[in-house]
Amino acid sequence: MQTEEVKRLYIETYGCQMNVADSEVVATVMQTTGYEMTEEIGEADCILINTCSVRENAEQRVVGRLQELQAMKRGRRVVIGIIGCVAERAKESLFESGADIVVGPDSYLDLPHLVATAEAGEKAINTNLSLTETYSGILPTRTGHSKISGFVSIMRGCNNFCSYCIVPYTRGRERSRPVESIMKELSNMREKGYREAVLLGQNVNSYNYVDEGGIDGKKAVSFAELMAMAAEEFPEMRLRFTSSHPKDMTDETLRVIAKYKNICNHIHLPMQSGSSKILKAMNRKYTREWYMGRIEAIRSIIPDCGLTTDVFCGFCTETEEDHRETLSLMEWARFDNAFMFQYSERPGTFAAKNMKDDVPAEVKARRLKEIIELQGRLSIESNKRDEGKTFEVLVENRSRKSTSDLMGRSEQNKAVVFPAEGHHIGETVRVKVERSTQATLIGKAEE
Repeated sequence: MQTEEVKRLYIETYGCQMNVADSEVVATVMQTTGYEMTEEIGEADCILINTCSVRENAEQRVVGRLQELQAMKRGRRVVIGIIGCVAERAKESLFESGADIVVGPDSYLDLPHLVATAEAGEKAINTNLSLTETYSGILPTRTGHSKISGFVSIMRGCNNFCSYCIVPYTRGRERSRPVESIMKELSNMREKGYREAVLLGQNVNSYNYVDEGGIDGKKAVSFAELMAMAAEEFPEMRLRFTSSHPKDMTDETLRVIAKYKNICNHIHLPMQSGSSKILKAMNRKYTREWYMGRIEAIRSIIPDCGLTTDVFCGFCTETEEDHRETLSLMEWARFDNAFMFQYSERPGTFAAKNMKDDVPAEVKARRLKEIIELQGRLSIESNKRDEGKTFEVLVENRSRKSTSDLMGRSEQNKAVVFPAEGHHIGETVRVKVERSTQATLIGKAEE
């Protein structure tokens, strides 16, 4: 009896953690049609590129990569596809650059049909957005090498429509994944030995799953309730989450974090700007004062909470005064770390269509330099405050600088390096910090 030849799938994933989670969903979907994952691109029968249109020049990089892959074919029949947000935004134009299939983030269940169409020699596309798709019936295939920490998508889409952001147009409106499906995935991760799960969503705080079979026909589960349920069901696993929107960060969520030891004391709270005027132009739906109130609540309810943020400069109409307000808010909040950018237009956004990108490039560059320099000092000061303290560290890997050292993360999501000496990857170790750099805490394991 002749056995069917196994086909190989190679996925390149760029951009955000949501893309990593999506690629794991895609791997599972493709297994249903006989494809197995490979780490060798040269042996792949299907190559999928998953990247995010939020990134600057993402589409140009995708076009360049498609040209490289075309050259790699060398007469072999290989299906090359673009999936995710760039596929949703660029659509048919990607065919001109060499893509065989183009698949948006709500259409992954259609991949077997689309790939089969491409294998037959025809181009195929599905970029339809959905009001309901959450891939709740898919148990993602873990594609990374690490079995320490994994991503769990709890919702899809976004309703916020920040004026600079393309996400609501490429990922659609918010849909919360069923609680049962999330718990099943967490249980599967526990069975596979994962020690940590990161709950993902464009805005996890707005998670709100309505169970039609609940009390009185409906029972809504909030993000805080979901976190509490997961913490109780999986006490041996660390739980993290990202990202949060300041307007939806409730005291209830903060109290849940404070209550459960296995929910890490770290919150990533994007501020974007310290100016209420600019926040309004961004359509962020909160003010400088509201944001400060949320920081005060975090410091009060979770005193040892790690705090990181996103911030960018040079948005439309930003003045020197607005920029100084951003710097002063950063100084006041004392962030441990930050993702820092300068504004660049994203085609298709409200800002690109309706607002003038009027801050000169050299001014943006100078303002970003000032933001980076300030955050560098704040990060050094934050880590200095941790010297002499002891943290529980989940070991993730060997240190990049020395194989005799291990590297892990504290509850506050800070990188901690210490001598291995009898300890191993996947272990939780109490480490006393002896010194620090801007990016790392350095110490020794306690006896």
